[in-house]
Amino acid sequence: MKTELAILALFGSALALGLAGCGASAETDVAAAGAPPPAQVIHEPDLDFVKVDHPDQFPLATAAEYDATPKLDVTGVVNPDVSRNVPVISLASGRILEINAKLGDTVTKGQLLMRVQSTDIAQAFSDYRQAVADETLSAAQLARAQLLYDRGAIAQKDLEVAQDADVKAKVTVETAREHLRVLGANMANPNSIVDIYAPASGVITDQQVTTAAGTQGLASPNAFTISDLSHVWIVCDVYENDLAFVHLNEFADIRLNAYPDLHIQGRINNIGPILDPNIRTAKVRIQVNNPGMLRLGMFVTATFHGQQRKREASVPAAAVLHLHDRDWVYIPIEGGRFHRVSVDAGDMLPGGQQAIRAGVAPGTPVVANALVLQNTVEQ
Repeated sequence: MKTELAILALFGSALALGLAGCGASAETDVAAAGAPPPAQVIHEPDLDFVKVDHPDQFPLATAAEYDATPKLDVTGVVNPDVSRNVPVISLASGRILEINAKLGDTVTKGQLLMRVQSTDIAQAFSDYRQAVADETLSAAQLARAQLLYDRGAIAQKDLEVAQDADVKAKVTVETAREHLRVLGANMANPNSIVDIYAPASGVITDQQVTTAAGTQGLASPNAFTISDLSHVWIVCDVYENDLAFVHLNEFADIRLNAYPDLHIQGRINNIGPILDPNIRTAKVRIQVNNPGMLRLGMFVTATFHGQQRKREASVPAAAVLHLHDRDWVYIPIEGGRFHRVSVDAGDMLPGGQQAIRAGVAPGTPVVANALVLQNTVEQ
């Protein structure tokens, strides 16, 4: 048994020596082919500086000059244009019999929205009928007085009294008729029910009534609010230090998270004259033509453009390293060393370039692929 174990040990030693010889032969072949050896990283005390044995393995790119316009991105909320909001009210008090529209519905002008049973209407029709009867009587009395006056049976003052009574009766009839019209009554169908119609076309954005509820005329809140959403407002909060980016009647770009390829522009039509004392922001209002995608309450991103252009750098997008929620580039320095510099990366540009707002000046050489160098450093 001991003899067999000794033989196995000798065989294993021979096999290990053979494999080592093969590995040495492979390394000799690679060296003979002229391939560069792997880069060796020498870490320095400052983690933003690294040194490699073969820096030529990391190609460089020169930061180009980019003529940029400063801009400001803020979050805004879609609101209705209050100048296009139309309230729907019932001037007649009473009980709501039926509702034919609801919150979110699109309605057209003249569409029946609800019906109200009102004692105000019943009383108004009663006053109107009494006024008509009084007018008929005053007209008959005036005709009789005129006839008697023509025959000398009464004095002129009696005729004038009859004429005055007839004029007042006509005024009372007109007033009663106007009262019914204001209340919304149908003169051709004298009853206590009044129909409330949509005064304009649009979308119902607020509803304050339900079936069988009561309404107290002007003392009650608006039954409905109809909004024309073809034009909307986008209201943004802009910090005091950024107000220089915002100017009346200039255009702002609007982007939607739900429709990233949709490009919308709006005009700035108001800058709030009062700052919020807590967060030091001003309300900025943008008038926008709604293509149909903007919905009330939706969050959007508004971009304001500065009036003065400035000189910035641009580098290949691969040269920017995103690490620890920050952006970095590697800049070569003497002795095969690289300096990792924090930058303020901007928008993506055509040709695979990325704008650098701060941290690197045009003409500065940077490592073309920062991720490759970073992976080498971490090995």
